[in-house]
Amino acid sequence: MVETRGWNMSQHLEVEAKFSVSESTEIPDLTGIHGVTGTDQNEVHNLSAVYFDTEDLRLTRAKITLRRRTGGTDAGWHIKFPGTFGRTEVRAGLEEPGADESTPPPALLGHVRALIQGRPLRPIAEVSNERHVSYLKNEQGDIVAEFCDDHVSTVCHLPGGARKQWREWEFELAEQLGEQEDGWQLLKSATDVLTRAGAFVSDSPSKLVSALGDAIRYAPTPPEKATLPEDDPAHAVLAAIEANVNKIVEYDPKVRADEWDSVHQMRVATRELRSHMQTFEGILGGEDYLQLEKELKLLATILGRARDAEVIEERLAALIDTEIGDAIDEETTKDLLEDLSSDYRREHARVIAALDNERYAQLLQSLEDLLVNPPLVTVAEEQSDGETPTGSNVPEGSTGAPAEVVEQLDHAGEAAELEDTPGVMETTDTSDATDLEEAASREAGDAAETPDPDEVDPAAGYKVDAAAVLLKHLDKTHSKVVKRHKKALKEWEDHDIPTAEREENFHNVRKAIKKLRYSAEAVGDATEVNTKKLYKACSKLQSVLGDFQDAVTSRDELLRRAHTAHKKGKNTFAYGVLYQHEQMLSRKYLEGYRDAYQGVAAAYDKLEKTTKKLTREAEKKEGKKNRKSHKK
Repeated sequence: MVETRGWNMSQHLEVEAKFSVSESTEIPDLTGIHGVTGTDQNEVHNLSAVYFDTEDLRLTRAKITLRRRTGGTDAGWHIKFPGTFGRTEVRAGLEEPGADESTPPPALLGHVRALIQGRPLRPIAEVSNERHVSYLKNEQGDIVAEFCDDHVSTVCHLPGGARKQWREWEFELAEQLGEQEDGWQLLKSATDVLTRAGAFVSDSPSKLVSALGDAIRYAPTPPEKATLPEDDPAHAVLAAIEANVNKIVEYDPKVRADEWDSVHQMRVATRELRSHMQTFEGILGGEDYLQLEKELKLLATILGRARDAEVIEERLAALIDTEIGDAIDEETTKDLLEDLSSDYRREHARVIAALDNERYAQLLQSLEDLLVNPPLVTVAEEQSDGETPTGSNVPEGSTGAPAEVVEQLDHAGEAAELEDTPGVMETTDTSDATDLEEAASREAGDAAETPDPDEVDPAAGYKVDAAAVLLKHLDKTHSKVVKRHKKALKEWEDHDIPTAEREENFHNVRKAIKKLRYSAEAVGDATEVNTKKLYKACSKLQSVLGDFQDAVTSRDELLRRAHTAHKKGKNTFAYGVLYQHEQMLSRKYLEGYRDAYQGVAAAYDKLEKTTKKLTREAEKKEGKKNRKSHKK
């Protein structure tokens, strides 16, 4: 059994085999099973379970069961998940806060919130079971398995559902044997003994599936994701978005359980998804699309706070464990580590509050809708809206973006309001002039060039050339990297500029490099351009700047804490020792910047000829398509 940190729940590995038997089949001598020398504590339990799911059976289709069981030794709320070895069961008590007969405990429900996305749960079946249990022991007297003789009756609440009765046997390994070779040998022997007695290995994986029967065919089905031809670059676009959506859903329950590195991975998926969506503007678009980017930024910010607290805690704890920690007194060490841990727990609690909020559920629903009905941009749509055609040239110095676009991306006012509202997705104002510049640039012309509107039939509605859009994004993103790189180097030696501003320049380069890496990945997946070297070079530079930023963040946190300790009259020597070490590390990390940047520059130079050639070919192809459409 594994206790789930922070929750009053337990987690169990369940490895079992089910067998169908007739009412007249006699139970064989269970000591005939290899490794079983006796049985003990034969018991009878009357169990009753109500199973819950969404209207379109999202849990059942994912092979997950959620039930409320009464009777027996494990009464409570249970969720079972499929696994490599058997099934994993998470349990919570019947009297957990927030639970009642039809409402699971909120913490338990967290395991599947990302899957149900705020949709209501309802009873789909009831299962009653008269269970006769025998505990099987080995020669040392240890319980190695349970044998259950179940007499089952069920009611299905789906349309077309029916009442059913049957008898089945279950043979479940003791948890300590679940993943051991001895356990598998025991299970194999039990299967041989029970089938010789007249049992048949069950075709049904669970009592719920048997209870639902054919009625599952008449239940509504979740919407199917859109399918595009594999040779259409937009196919790769949707695949990239779906991969990160799936990763967010995968890490959601892990973040709730506070598993190691889960916050980091969910944050990476969220930021990568947002960056991909920015890269894909011009292929996909619309007001809802822009709103999704905004919501992802909010979520990434909340996850970022927890991640920063986690990184600082891990860095300083590791640093104190080195010889540097010898210079720090025990009391300061204890206070510092406790404070850092407290900071992380507070930020993690804010993450959970955000994940439990309706706004997050709506975000997941919107992402699903995007994959089901992708808002593919067409020239006809752009021109009928009176907007600048995607990818058209914008005069230098022009903002090129409607006021409402800037307003959507600059959510500082909303952020301030959310900051004071508990239990919602919140953020600090991280938008700046660069964000607005990028929003304006994307809306005005971050995509493939299109023909003159006078030469195109607006009603034609043909799709934009997705490959050309991606190549344009790659070029624009690279230009932004170059611009920020030059600014960072130029101002680094100017000591009249505050240190924080000069360091922030490199942080801005890091953000641009991330976008270039994501854009390179998208181009590589959707076109014939090989972007692997550019992707790897970007990853290397991102790693250098990431280490630099982590050291700077840790250093600044130490300075803040030193000021607080000083005001309280405490000794701040330890903070100074740690501060100086982080300062030295930050400069050491930055020494690798120039070489890493040159790697990016060299990789991009090799790509440039190929991308320009493909862009010209795409524009030529698009022009022919437009002229043909105009003639029609």
